[in-house]
Amino acid sequence: MPQRILIVDDEPNIAASLEFLLQRGGYEVRVAHDGEEALAEAGRFDPQLVLLDVMMPKLNGYEVCQRIRQGPSGRDVKIVMLTARGRDVDEQKGVALGADLYVTKPFSTRELVARVKELLAPAS
Repeated sequence: MPQRILIVDDEPNIAASLEFLLQRGGYEVRVAHDGEEALAEAGRFDPQLVLLDVMMPKLNGYEVCQRIRQGPSGRDVKIVMLTARGRDVDEQKGVALGADLYVTKPFSTRELVARVKELLAPAS
């Protein structure tokens, strides 16, 4: 059974590119385009990893991250925050709210896919 990844980004080009690469990598992928849709999809899909944009409509990525962490399977899911906000204070906020990794845009999609594989690899 493939591992499940939820991509949450309001930028269609980024979401489509990541979806394509991750599906090619053997993952089951779903996409949400705003914070409310992300929470609904996370509840239905139960992903092992969420790629989460920070600046989105309805609920921002920080709020979504915090709510996912408060949910029943919130401790088990890996959260990677993707953002153009590269200041230290923004990264600290993301990590404090539960992000496992904080990646600033622009980023290499291949490097990001490699990091996803690392995060989802079984612990040895």
